[in-house]
Amino acid sequence: MQRPRVFRKDSDIPTPWTVADSIELYGIHRWSKGIFTVNDLGHVCLAGDERVNPVDLKSLVDEVRLRGLTPPVLLHFTDILKRRMDLLVSSFEKAMRDHNYSGCYRGVYPIKVNQHRHVLEDIVSVGKQHHFGLECGSKPELLIAIALHDDPEGVIICNGFKDEDFVRTALFGLQLGNRIFLVVEKLAELALVIKAARAMRVQPLIGLRMKLASRGKGLWETSGGEHSKFGLRAEEMVEALRMLKRKHMLGCLQLLHWHLGSQISDIQCIKEALKEACSFYSEIVRMGAPIRYVDAGGGVAVDYDGSHTNFASSANYTLDEYAADVVSALAGKCEEAGIEHPTIITEAGRALVAHHSVLVVETMSCSQVPPSNELPPVTGRTPEVVKRLREVLEGFTGKNFQETYHDALEARRDALLLFNLGHLSLPSRALAERYFWSVCRRIRDYIRHLEYVPDEISGLERMLSTIYYCNFSLFQSLPDHWAVKQLFPVVPLHRLDTQPTEEGILADITCDSDGMMSQFVDLRDMRDTLPLHPLIPGEPYYIGVFLVGAYQEILGDLHNLFGDTNVVHVSVGPNGYEIDKTVEGDCISDVLGYVEFSGRDLLGLMRKRVEASLRTGSMKLEETAPFIRDITDMLDDYTYCRLDNR
Repeated sequence: MQRPRVFRKDSDIPTPWTVADSIELYGIHRWSKGIFTVNDLGHVCLAGDERVNPVDLKSLVDEVRLRGLTPPVLLHFTDILKRRMDLLVSSFEKAMRDHNYSGCYRGVYPIKVNQHRHVLEDIVSVGKQHHFGLECGSKPELLIAIALHDDPEGVIICNGFKDEDFVRTALFGLQLGNRIFLVVEKLAELALVIKAARAMRVQPLIGLRMKLASRGKGLWETSGGEHSKFGLRAEEMVEALRMLKRKHMLGCLQLLHWHLGSQISDIQCIKEALKEACSFYSEIVRMGAPIRYVDAGGGVAVDYDGSHTNFASSANYTLDEYAADVVSALAGKCEEAGIEHPTIITEAGRALVAHHSVLVVETMSCSQVPPSNELPPVTGRTPEVVKRLREVLEGFTGKNFQETYHDALEARRDALLLFNLGHLSLPSRALAERYFWSVCRRIRDYIRHLEYVPDEISGLERMLSTIYYCNFSLFQSLPDHWAVKQLFPVVPLHRLDTQPTEEGILADITCDSDGMMSQFVDLRDMRDTLPLHPLIPGEPYYIGVFLVGAYQEILGDLHNLFGDTNVVHVSVGPNGYEIDKTVEGDCISDVLGYVEFSGRDLLGLMRKRVEASLRTGSMKLEETAPFIRDITDMLDDYTYCRLDNR
């Protein structure tokens, strides 16, 4: 059962709604970690500090709109990227001081998490002071890494399957001065690296990926463990060492790597993996390998719901705790084995970029179940089944809510049967529906205050929820919510100084019944509806989806040919925010090109159809020019709906 949606203090007397109530209702202080808050106007804002002023997101969207970019729009905050990177690095530096760790920390960003150029340029720029590196898993990503990253103190990690071109390109990058590690996933790759390095007369930097028995926990836990896709088993690790010794290249083996998966919500999984990985490390060093780097992979979770638990959309640990566990495990094993402390590498992508992006969508309209006000009186001509529903409604006392619900369901089933048999008119069926939903509303309002509600009735909130139709594509902008039910915080960007009185779900504009958000973050579990405000005619209602900076942009598909959204890159300074870059989303001709249609060719086909219509007389000559002009303009237009003319 979800928590009561109507806010009350200890007494039964309603109290004025405040901004603090909204912050608590949407859990903003829990999941945003102080990054976002709500100002006195009731607008969500990027929190300020002694250096910068807060940024009002509603005002920012209004300004972006004046620049000609309409929602859906994705806001990127470079300052949040820097803040997250500083926090990650400082966590490891603190842990190393606390454990007298003599090695250093080198973070790398996995390009696959968000491959967009402006995001990568921001990461490379803000990461220079920390010698932050990049991780790549394909040839295109490798080219990006070599082109963007020129810090010899940072590292480039090459994961994934590799062919000869991949290996040769990485070795060329090594010659350019990049510190590039070729991480071997399969034994055949090691032979390929050795062959290419000898042919090019380059001494490679080689890493081995261990296939640990330990597994992560969460939506992506199958990516780890003994049956995972990548990595070498214990016997393959031993054979790799032998192969390098035979080729007199054991000195090239300088890195060990493991990866448990993405969004590992339980720190105990990380602790268990560290024990196993550290044992691998000490044994391989004992066998003569000069390992200088240990890569603990990614998987650092984001607390999307703010519950600080091991729930799949949360994390029961902090960055400080994660760093302390990694450092202490390696320090302890090194001291036990009498070996040097290696440089620690992590690939925390989600934890780095998730917070810096906010998807802003605009509601278009809403749909509600029939209202219960002004129900018509019962007369002698009213069908008996409708009279029964009226009696059920009038007989509700609160304590008989379960019996009332059963009686209402029975009467509604009878009404549907009579309608299907032709014994109940359409207006009478509509009246029966209105009475039924009135009963459901009365029951819902009563059970909101109960500690326990039977399962059969707990779904009433969802049944009575309002559908808010929003101008976006779930498949393009939030694919993980559709595919694996990943939760994201969703909050109205404004009107938070007033109480939300509706319980809603969000529907996108794709013609697919799956294009809906009907699960939302909640402190206790998840909720089936989201508190929202009634729409005001003629006024926009903006809703923000937060923590979407990881994977969502790059995983988005072209379902219904809705393309990339407009993107705005924002930085914050002492004088307020500045819009650094705006990137227009896909126009219709862009997405047509993705599926091998040419806008010019389609326009030519349209002209042929127009000429045929002129010959048959179904179109007049003076109508053709406006039609072709509209089609031409549409090809250059945004793929999403235009709401400026409301």
